[in-house]
Amino acid sequence: MSDAQVSPPALTRSARWVGSARQGLMVCGALLLLAFLASLAIGPVTIAPRRVLEILLGALGGTQPSGISLRESVIVLDIRLPRTLLGMLVGGGIAVAGALMQGIFRNPLADPALIGISNGAAFGAVIWIVLGAHLAPLMPQLLTEAGLPLMAFLGALAATLGLYAIATHQGRTSIPTMLFAGIAIGALAAAGTGFMVFLASDQQLRDFTFWSFGSLGGATWHKVASMLPFMALLALVAARLGRALDALALGEAEAFHVGVNVQWTKALAIAAIAAGTGAAVAVAGVIGFVGLVVPHLIRLAMGPGHRMLLPAAGLLGGALLLGADVVARTIASPAELPLGVVTAALGAPFFIGLLLKRRAALFG
Repeated sequence: MSDAQVSPPALTRSARWVGSARQGLMVCGALLLLAFLASLAIGPVTIAPRRVLEILLGALGGTQPSGISLRESVIVLDIRLPRTLLGMLVGGGIAVAGALMQGIFRNPLADPALIGISNGAAFGAVIWIVLGAHLAPLMPQLLTEAGLPLMAFLGALAATLGLYAIATHQGRTSIPTMLFAGIAIGALAAAGTGFMVFLASDQQLRDFTFWSFGSLGGATWHKVASMLPFMALLALVAARLGRALDALALGEAEAFHVGVNVQWTKALAIAAIAAGTGAAVAVAGVIGFVGLVVPHLIRLAMGPGHRMLLPAAGLLGGALLLGADVVARTIASPAELPLGVVTAALGAPFFIGLLLKRRAALFG
């Protein structure tokens, strides 16, 4: 029986709940639209939202609107639009990956960084930063230009494959083993990163430090295009696994008895988490807490059902990261704060509050 046939009575939703969840989904979509316009309008040069819309509509029609200067068009279409789209993809991808991870771990404190994917990506990136000048002559020109994101993605992929190899035995994947393996792999990658930092020059150390804090400042159309296949895979898996994750929340045995292929569900979710998180870290650096905070906010507002939680997390994650990016590039203008600093400043107090709230349960 496939997970599409799952219909346990415990998962039946009332019409009222579904209506409320759909309203929540619409609110998340509206927030993303507002953040999209704010990201295009706000910056060192502020452009009115109405003029931003005219520029976008003019571009769709292939014309230059009257009264709009070429400078404003270049700022919106060539500078801010790729950055905004990249922020939507990165934020949405990290949030959906976080929701998937919390679903398969059945633990609301789980986060993609927990299983070492981010550390693996950081290790790949620092290898390129320190040794890139020596590796570049051995590689084709196209790969040389994409060296940093490529190495970050390969680092994330290697961490994920190692994790899966350790945690899987005779076709079965142990979630507790995966958790411990992720911590060990993350520590190993951090040790490798520390060694490469030890070898780095002052300029290389500065480059890695800035990258590791996260930023959308290097956004290009090429990076946006490179993210699309990974985000499409993540979205397809999320759409496929909503019901299965709802059943898995009752326990693996219960999910199996209602027809869920538990091993296939976990393997598919892990692959999607690795693809989404690895691609996001590769193009934007390490950005923490979005994958942890956003699913919690959605659960508080809409409940734990994954069919609505996953798409809502994608919308709200994109909106949150765009909002954080606006803050990062305006609060200390003309300088730009690292994006990871802003998300950590927002997410860390939330995480501490969550731990305090759950302290009684954690200590039995």
